[in-house]
Amino acid sequence: MNEFDYINYLVLPLLIFFARICDVTIGTLRIVMVSKGKKLVAPLLGFVEVFIWIIAVGKIMQNLDNWFNIVAYSAGFATGNYIGLIIEEKLAMGVVRIQVITAKAADELIIKLKLSGYGITHHEATGANGKVSILYSIINRTDLRKVVRIIRESNPNAFYSIEDVRFVNKKVESIYAVKRRKVRKGK
Repeated sequence: MNEFDYINYLVLPLLIFFARICDVTIGTLRIVMVSKGKKLVAPLLGFVEVFIWIIAVGKIMQNLDNWFNIVAYSAGFATGNYIGLIIEEKLAMGVVRIQVITAKAADELIIKLKLSGYGITHHEATGANGKVSILYSIINRTDLRKVVRIIRESNPNAFYSIEDVRFVNKKVESIYAVKRRKVRKGK
C-alpha cells in the first residue's frame, strides 16, 4: 500500500500558496506606494516581494510535475490580489478629488459639507438637461465614505466622480483646523 506523500502534495503546496499570497499582497501595496510617490517604502516592498517570489518559483521549478504546486501558486496569486486590494482600501492613503454635479439646488449640500469641515468650490453650469451646480472638493481618502454619505443624504440623484490625486501643494485638512490655527496665531 502506497503511503500519501504529505510533504509534496500538502505541505509544499500550502507553503507555495501562502508565499504567493504574501508576495502578491506586498506587490499590490508596492504599486500603490509607487503611485503615491513613496520613494523609500516602494523599493523596500519590492525587495521583499521579489525575495518571496524567487523562493516560491524555485520550489515550483523543482516540482513541475506536481500539479498541486501549480494550482497553489495560481490560487495564491488570485488571493494575494484580493487581500492586497482590501488592505489598500483600509489604509486609504492619500487624497482624492470629488466632483459633484446636481440639477437640484446645491445650497443644502454645500452647507452640510462645509459644516462637516470640508472645503468646497462651487459654480453654476449648463449640463445636457439644463442648469446644474458643480461642486469640487479635495479630501483625505479616509473621509471619502463620510462625504459620499452626505452627498447621498442631501441629494440622492446627484452625479459624482472621484479621482486619485497624486500631489497637492498644501496639506488637506478640515476648514475648522485651519480656522483654529489662524485664531491661535493672532493671540
